[in-house]
Amino acid sequence: MPRIRKAIFPVAGMGTRFLPATKAMPKEMLPVVDKPIIQYAVEEAREAGIEEFIFVTGRGKTALEDHFDRNPELERLLKDRGKDMQLRLVRDSQLDSGQIAYTRQYDPLGLGHAVLCARHLVNGEPFAVILPDDLVKSQVPCLKQMVEAHERLGGNLVAVMEVEGKAIERYGVITPGERQGNCIEVRGVVEKPSEAQAPSNLAVIGRYILEPKLFSYLSQADRGAGGEIQLTDSMAKLIVPGNFHGVLFEGERFDCGDKAGFVKATIAMALARDDIGDEVRAYLESLQH
Repeated sequence: MPRIRKAIFPVAGMGTRFLPATKAMPKEMLPVVDKPIIQYAVEEAREAGIEEFIFVTGRGKTALEDHFDRNPELERLLKDRGKDMQLRLVRDSQLDSGQIAYTRQYDPLGLGHAVLCARHLVNGEPFAVILPDDLVKSQVPCLKQMVEAHERLGGNLVAVMEVEGKAIERYGVITPGERQGNCIEVRGVVEKPSEAQAPSNLAVIGRYILEPKLFSYLSQADRGAGGEIQLTDSMAKLIVPGNFHGVLFEGERFDCGDKAGFVKATIAMALARDDIGDEVRAYLESLQH
């Protein structure tokens, strides 16, 4: 199977749900403990073997671009003061020259349009898409689980999780077929169905591995819900028997595009830390009394 070397990160959104914090700061730079949301996504991609990182940006995203660049003055200051741990953290956040590319989405025409903006940078290879708002806490990074599944099955894959009740109405939902371990054949996908009409309780989250044929469908796509070019509509055209699977991933997913989800992610990541986990846990326990 061809290796998955490239990942697209759609980061052009304005983050209006987090105003006023996002008035001058990209929402992807909001910190979960001490790392911005986008860094969690990039680290996940790195661990999955991604070599080229493609960011689809918009106006006001220079802080995001600077975050993955070198900062010689800061590095020199940390080195001179003997702050070796902080220096290592700063250097670990950098991406090498030639690994990273930026392209602009001029108009907010939806996720499908954002992915389409990266078509020339993908250059005919199968590729991953990571939505940074979906932060997944897991032993094996979510995208790595998907890459391993792609090595066995090829084709197109989406990450799926089980969702109960009316919450299913917030997601794209797959029509499942045969199951092989944690991989489930996808026979159809419906965007935000009602609870009664949902074909399953398996919801798609923001991790995809897709074939470049998708771009031909996206470029011809009519605007769908909300006047936007929907990724789901074009993905559905890629579905043929045995060539599209959902990966029921191991891990816990947090919606960092939602205020409550963002707070939950911060607590979960803090509790998992050796340096602050015990202190945060003790505080949370004290609130119960």
